[in-house]
Parts: sequence; structure tokens; C-alpha cells
Amino acid sequence: MTTATVSAGARLHFGFQNLSLARRRLYGGIGVGLERPRVTVTAEPAPTVAASDSLLEEYARRAVDVLDVRGVDVTLEERLPRHVGLGSGTQLALAVLAATARAHGLERQVRELAPAMGRGGRSGIGVATFEDGGFVVDAGHPTSRFTTDPPAEGDWTVPPVVARHDLPEEWRFLIVVPDADPGRSGENEDASMRAVVERADPAVADELAGVVTRKLLPAAAEGRLEAFGEAVAEIGRKNGAWYADAQGGVFRPPAGELVATLEDCPVLTGVGQSSWGPVVYGLTDADHATEARGAAQDALEDRGLGGEVVLSAAATGGATADLETGRT
Repeated sequence: MTTATVSAGARLHFGFQNLSLARRRLYGGIGVGLERPRVTVTAEPAPTVAASDSLLEEYARRAVDVLDVRGVDVTLEERLPRHVGLGSGTQLALAVLAATARAHGLERQVRELAPAMGRGGRSGIGVATFEDGGFVVDAGHPTSRFTTDPPAEGDWTVPPVVARHDLPEEWRFLIVVPDADPGRSGENEDASMRAVVERADPAVADELAGVVTRKLLPAAAEGRLEAFGEAVAEIGRKNGAWYADAQGGVFRPPAGELVATLEDCPVLTGVGQSSWGPVVYGLTDADHATEARGAAQDALEDRGLGGEVVLSAAATGGATADLETGRT
């Protein structure tokens, strides 16, 4: 019996390059893979599909179908919080896919098979960081195909990576996960995105193009923390202008209050909201990580919020996979 274990870090999503149908490419994700928190699954060949919860079972059934194998027994060892802005759905789906493939002695064709798992339909950041980690910018989708009514599920290719950089090992991302209502997902997210795309001002996309090419990418290539953080924060606010009507402001509650407080912390830069939130992030370095953590914990406490604070380096590689073979 072969047991495959696959573990992948979360990701932060800083925003999109364009949400207007007036431009030739739609979406174009910007984000970074994290070392932690992580999702970890184990898989063994089985005569049918077996899993410990309904979502895990859904992804296991998809994986069995797309890989054309008989069955799999999947166990979730580590879990990412769902619908908070850390990419839990994509990382879990791809971990199940990769673990199922490895357990059956198959290559893990993650990018090619991600659409069949229902992933990569807008942003390609989750797929790209699962593959290779790092800071990533993707090319988005052709606007001619991704109108307000996107293609049927699975009828797309994952956006190609147009830029990827390993970030300095001393950088630390502060991740604040407040106890708050989850972010949007599924049909609710689809409806919100349609509304945003229908109203999106193309001038914002033109402004973002300048931020990405003249500020963000040079800062990433040169490892300049302050400049990178300033560009990330600007991207987050410009994206928030698109989402303001859908989420009740540039940042959704309570993320907006946390962002405002953490922006005043002298050891943090690049403070913003990941995806639909409520996760809030910021950037610091290893020498100031303890001070940054304290500021985040104080911000939660001052607002009467529970939650978790995590500090993580940027991932320099993708998901890990281990195989254990034993006799049955």
C-alpha cells in the first residue's frame, strides 16, 4: 500500500490588475505563497472514495474522475481556515489531486487538471504558488471569453505566470485572521464579481498597470521591502475602489478597522485585505516580527475580536510530497 502526503502553504491575494471589460485581459492576479499556515492531506489507493468530510470527499471524487483511477482514501491532517482569504479551496483541491495522483503512481499534472477541479477560473495565484511558491503575477484571462457570464466550470485554462520572484528570506508576512463572518465564495462570490465587473472603471486598471510595472516588480526583483509594501498597499486600495459597493467600503468590516490601525504601526508596511477577507496582512522583517505580532494582537483586542495572528516567510517552493510504501 502506498501512502502519499502532500502539504501546501496558504497564499495571500493582493488584488487583480483589471476588472473592466473595456480592457483586453480580465483579472490578472497578484499574490504570494506562504510557508504557513498549511494544508496537509494523505491519500491511499482504495476501491471507492472515502473521506472524513463532505468537501474533502467532493475533491476526492473529482480527483478520481480526472485521473481515471478506481478510488482513494483521503485524510485531512492540517486544515486552512475556509473562506477567509488564504486560498483554502484551491490549496485543498490541488493537494487532494496531487496526493491521489502520487498514491496511484501518477504524475501530478496540477496546472493542466486544476480547471477540472474547479480551480483557476479567475486568479491563477493559488495554482502558481502550489506549483512553485514565491511572489507571483499572472496574465489573466482573455476578456473576449470572460464576460460577465464566465465559461462553464472547467472550460478554461489557468492563467500563465508572467512574473515570479523569490522574496528575501528575512521578510515576514503578518497574517491576522479575525473571528468574523467568512468572505464570499461559490455562487455568492460569482454574483458579487459579476456586479463588480459590470461597473468597473477601466481607468483604475490603467493606474494599476503603472504601479505593477514601475513600482511592484522592480521592488520585488531588488528585494526592497518598503517599496514593495508601498506598492502592495496601493494595489489593495485601488482594488478596494472596485469592490467598495459590493463589500461596504474599500475594505470590508472588520478588516477596514484593522487595516487602519496597523497602518500606524511603524514596523509594518503594505497593510491590506486578502481577497474578500476578513484576513488582513502586512509586511515586516524578522527583526521586527515580535513587535508586529503585538500590534496585531492589540488591534484585535481593542475591537473585542478573537482571532489568530501568524507570521510567515514567503514560500520559496511549491507543495511538498512524500511517499511511504508498506505491505498490506
